Amino acid sequence: MKHTAVISGVGMVPFAKPGASAPYYQMGAEAARQALADAGLDYAKVEQAYVGYVYGDSTCGQRALYPIGMTGIPVVNVNNNCSTGSTALFLARQAVESGAADCGIALGFEQMKPGALGSYYNDRPTPFEPFDRICEELVGQPEVPLAIRYFGGAGMAHMDKYGTKAETFAKIRAKASRHAARNPVALFRKEVTVEEVMDSPVLIGPMTRLMACPPTCGAAAAIVCSEAFARANALDHRVRIPAQAIPTAPPTPAAARHPTPPVAHDLTRPAPHPRSPAAALPPALPPLVFPAGFVCV
Repeated sequence: MKHTAVISGVGMVPFAKPGASAPYYQMGAEAARQALADAGLDYAKVEQAYVGYVYGDSTCGQRALYPIGMTGIPVVNVNNNCSTGSTALFLARQAVESGAADCGIALGFEQMKPGALGSYYNDRPTPFEPFDRICEELVGQPEVPLAIRYFGGAGMAHMDKYGTKAETFAKIRAKASRHAARNPVALFRKEVTVEEVMDSPVLIGPMTRLMACPPTCGAAAAIVCSEAFARANALDHRVRIPAQAIPTAPPTPAAARHPTPPVAHDLTRPAPHPRSPAAALPPALPPLVFPAGFVCV
């Protein structure tokens, strides 16, 4: 029997630049406490935890949640690059929908270093090696940091295929700044115009400096439970998750030759697997698409 997953509480700490934030475990604990308080739920009733982060040692999730309570529940640490937070939520929802748990918490945090993203394990092959070869051939500019090359390359490929204008990407960045200006926990709250985005220094292709997202530190959490659990515990059950999918690049020749298959190619199309919950969405319910990434491309 499939159960309806709802979000009964959320929490988020103010985001900060590297060096200006609290340690990851303090940010994570605070976000979790906020989510529990928002839901009006005791941590003892949470049955599973899924904790996402990229830059940190193993079991950082336990380090963040143990101060809240050592209740013996499984704490699953999740690392899936830009989709890490989405994956933690995916797993919590999946556990609730399947009946494996009535209530779980999805927690995410990041404590980053200043500067461009790079590899931490240089004594072994990087998982990006195949993509780097394609990106080098199709995009070039190896002196540009990898994340900017990937997403800038995706932008250039989109422009080549669809005739997209650079101003379109600038409009997305300007729109994002309007949201941030109204978000009290956002790091950059200055609203920028399309003209300001276009006039900032070019990094690669259509990407300017104001389109790029610098390293940022912060944390957020969500209480995910079944609708029945929420009703039984007098929790808010108005926000439902009717479907969620995290597809990877499809097995097509176009994906193989795209400069950035892990970034953008076809990832926002409906998930192809017939058992994907996204396939069950009624036509009248448009999906909310969040393509993971560092920039507006």
